[in-house]
Amino acid sequence: MRFVSFMKDGQAKIGVRTDAGLVDLSKVDKKLPTDLKELIGQGKGALQRAGRAAKKAPPRAIVKGRVTHLPPIQNPGKIFCIGLNYKDHAAEAGLKIPNYPVVFTRFTTSFVGHNQTLIRPKASKHFDYEAEMVAIIGKRARNIKKSEALDYVAGYSVANEGSIRDYQMKASQWTIGKNFDKTGSIGPDFVTADELPAGAKGLGIQCRVNGKVLQDSNTREMIFDTKTLVYELARAITLEPGDVILTGTPAGVGFVRKPPIYLKNGDKCEIEIEGIGLLSNPVKNEK
Repeated sequence: MRFVSFMKDGQAKIGVRTDAGLVDLSKVDKKLPTDLKELIGQGKGALQRAGRAAKKAPPRAIVKGRVTHLPPIQNPGKIFCIGLNYKDHAAEAGLKIPNYPVVFTRFTTSFVGHNQTLIRPKASKHFDYEAEMVAIIGKRARNIKKSEALDYVAGYSVANEGSIRDYQMKASQWTIGKNFDKTGSIGPDFVTADELPAGAKGLGIQCRVNGKVLQDSNTREMIFDTKTLVYELARAITLEPGDVILTGTPAGVGFVRKPPIYLKNGDKCEIEIEGIGLLSNPVKNEK
């Protein structure tokens, strides 16, 4: 199943993609939550119930006209990002291949949804793109068995983990450069895990800027796969439904190119992952 979080007529809603179109769940089952995090937290049964309701939706439940896309999870309790998780990316950055996941965090204010504007800040021209797969936690996890780690993943999405490189490199901690307002995006769809290969492994991943392919890899090239990331994070931190993990970017980022390629006003940045979807955002300068 493919779920979409969106705004319509001033209200936040959840939709399910069907052959007939995007179904507004609030118009087919009033008992279902209108927040995807809450729906995921109710378990696989709730997701399946939503899918069944969408299949039986009357025409009035099909969304008409344009919607404002939101990140699939608007208020995750935690957002984890994994650095240097593709060997070719670590190599191009001149850094050692890690033997343990490089973990840092981002805040909700740094992300926008599909088709929403990414903002190149006044403070820097070093706005870089990063194609990443997103794993979304489906149930509470702490000190779990590695063999069962994927049971705790509800599904997947697409991200542009945009970075302000000069600020990222100002200190040993990357927090500032990774958290400028509206420099990243997630969406448009949340795809349930049963729709994809185990751990979403073996999926093509690309970044295109103005139609030019700048990153082109496959999720099988991740150093630490989804199972390992969930297992290792849960050894230290309690994972909760709706928590978000951005699993790292492959080679081809802008700051290592000669000359460097940075996002600028008027650009269109697209991230596409096979079987999950296409995330597209325009870029504008901060006013």
